[in-house]
Amino acid sequence: MNVFDLDNWQEIFSTLKNNKVRTFFTAFGVFWGIFMLVLMLGSGNGLKNAAYDGWGDFATNSFFMWTQRTSMPYKGFRRGRNFNFNNKDTEALRNKIPEIKTLAPRLQAGGYRGSSNVVRGKETGAFNIYGDYPEFMDIDPVEMIGGRFVNQKDIDDMRKVAVIGNAVVDALFKEGEEPVGDYIKIQGVYFNIVGVFKSKKKGGEADKDANSIFLPFTAMQKTFNYGDAVFWYAITSRDNIPASITEEKVIDLMKLRHKIHPEDDQAIGHFNVEKEFNKMEGLFMGIDGLIWVVGIGTLLAGIIGVSNIMLIVIKERTNEIGVKRALGATPSNIISQVILESVFLTTLAGYFGLVIGVVLLGVIDNAMQNSGGDSQFFLHPEIDFGIGITALVILIFSGIFAGLIPAKRALSIKPVDALRDE
Repeated sequence: MNVFDLDNWQEIFSTLKNNKVRTFFTAFGVFWGIFMLVLMLGSGNGLKNAAYDGWGDFATNSFFMWTQRTSMPYKGFRRGRNFNFNNKDTEALRNKIPEIKTLAPRLQAGGYRGSSNVVRGKETGAFNIYGDYPEFMDIDPVEMIGGRFVNQKDIDDMRKVAVIGNAVVDALFKEGEEPVGDYIKIQGVYFNIVGVFKSKKKGGEADKDANSIFLPFTAMQKTFNYGDAVFWYAITSRDNIPASITEEKVIDLMKLRHKIHPEDDQAIGHFNVEKEFNKMEGLFMGIDGLIWVVGIGTLLAGIIGVSNIMLIVIKERTNEIGVKRALGATPSNIISQVILESVFLTTLAGYFGLVIGVVLLGVIDNAMQNSGGDSQFFLHPEIDFGIGITALVILIFSGIFAGLIPAKRALSIKPVDALRDE
């Protein structure tokens, strides 16, 4: 049968027009199925986008490592021993672990979650003080809104310079004052401000970053008498090498260097960002899978409804089919006619469901953007072009599926029996 035959389409439109109520409720099942699938997929992407946005540009193939008390005696050293990483450890990591892509030693005034008072003129505040290398920007980058970050020249010359967060600016400077080029005093020592930044992350982590100050690692070591101590390391693995493999090699090397029992899992604390990121990705893959199962199930219910209605239509048009068969219509003509009607109905209903679902997601996204709110849990609900194409393909095959059983039923009708049917 010719799909572009005007007579065939007139027949289809006439059938749909003469059964408006039945056509509406039949099409509504397919419309609702694809509409809910689009809406759920978009909502799932909204949750995913918010979660990923909260990470900022954080390197997901990274891990962190710090020292803790030993939990096992080893080579004459007692259990419960304290130790620190040091500058020689940094060199050993650079030279002996080729899997490391980025290595960023860190110091923090007051230790983990510690803070220090910072003074500028009559203003004072307690902020997070870090000693860093320029490489840290490759692991947890921030957005520079003025000046620059710590550079290698600062490290080499042990310059007393500082890069401060936007919340530090708000606390120590009046509106309109330029912080870059000014000075702040940390534990009685003056540091020249060379840059201002704001976090790329969201929520509590963004607030933490905003209240932070970065100093050159070497200057902080020397100025505040930290000797050659390194409080913790931020490390990324080379491309195509899992962070867990690099992490294991790094920990083994540090245990060897500091005479820690190979089975002592308490002495070196570590946090693998890649593992947590993979867990999150697995969670969203599960959510997407559940959405597709529910959405396809809802769509299937609508398709079954179309198939059932088409069976009724075939029953009502028994005489018409008999006449066509008597006049020489081939089985393929009958089958293609029924399937074309089914595909047209499901595709039309599904298309409207797809379009209205996408439009509604756009309206929700626009309303959220215009509200001025900063949602940490829902961001840019949307479906991509590939999902839309997939949905349309599903609709076409659904229409074919919905028409197969009615088509076989129509084909089974013998011309003589059809003409006798009342």
